[in-house]
Amino acid sequence: MKLSKPDFWKNKNSILAILLLPISIIIQIMYLIKNILVSKKIFQVPVICVGNIYVGGTGKTPLSIRIFNGLKKTNKNPIIIKKFYNNQQDEARLIKEKTGNIIQDNSRVEAIKSAIRKNFNIMILDDGFQDKSLEKSLNILCFNSEQSIGNGFTLPSGPLREPFSSIKKSQIIVINGNRDEIFEKKIYDISHNIKIFYTKYLPLNIKKLENTEILAFAGIGNPQNFFKLLSNYKLKLKEKFSYPDHYEYKKKDIEYLLTLSKKNNLRLLTTEKDYFRLKQLGLSEGINYLSVELGIQEEEKFFGEIKNYIK
Repeated sequence: MKLSKPDFWKNKNSILAILLLPISIIIQIMYLIKNILVSKKIFQVPVICVGNIYVGGTGKTPLSIRIFNGLKKTNKNPIIIKKFYNNQQDEARLIKEKTGNIIQDNSRVEAIKSAIRKNFNIMILDDGFQDKSLEKSLNILCFNSEQSIGNGFTLPSGPLREPFSSIKKSQIIVINGNRDEIFEKKIYDISHNIKIFYTKYLPLNIKKLENTEILAFAGIGNPQNFFKLLSNYKLKLKEKFSYPDHYEYKKKDIEYLLTLSKKNNLRLLTTEKDYFRLKQLGLSEGINYLSVELGIQEEEKFFGEIKNYIK
């Protein structure tokens, strides 16, 4: 979804958010009817869904990669499954680069069938919490502590794909960022059975970026989170540009950024996901990217919890 999140998604008392509520209600009713009508496929292999209800920028792909690598170390044969969207091939290329294993299809069910034929024995869905066409062994929902649930409304009145109460269908919630006890209470008010874990992005090439002034740009779900990460590591961020999620960069966009960076003697820096998109477009020359890995607090406990669902 190519989307710039409107400011009123942060404010529950926004007049515009309230005016859009009837549309949100209609969409949710249609969604419920669709779920009632759809038939569900059950597989004999574990299916781990890494999803979200907040639109974009919650860290599903990095967590899917981290789970893949963690399970690979236990002599499992996992595969990441991603529904094919033409405008999301940046994420697919990133997964391929990091894991070497991804299967895409217009149908997640068909992708899983293909994976089983190839003898993969654990399916990791990058996204798919809202896909009711298949049974999941484990639902993991991702949030970011900076955005949480926004104003708490569903699309288009707010940033949620479905009501916050839908988290009761999950077993694990992963929050990227700092601990938020108020948000934890909201989660436990819905279900005390949910396990909560925290993650943080750990830059891998930060040394190369120190002592240089930076022009940063990002076309991801929440660009401000990327800029804040740079600031947290004391990088000299002088200019920043935000684009919609999965933005299809044009040559003129990159030429403008390159010209501006050279004029002001700034290093041009973007996210890994943006870089892979630009590389595919042949526009990556002269652009640096921040390489990160996902650190999981209580990592052993986290993977121990996952193993309860994949026996």
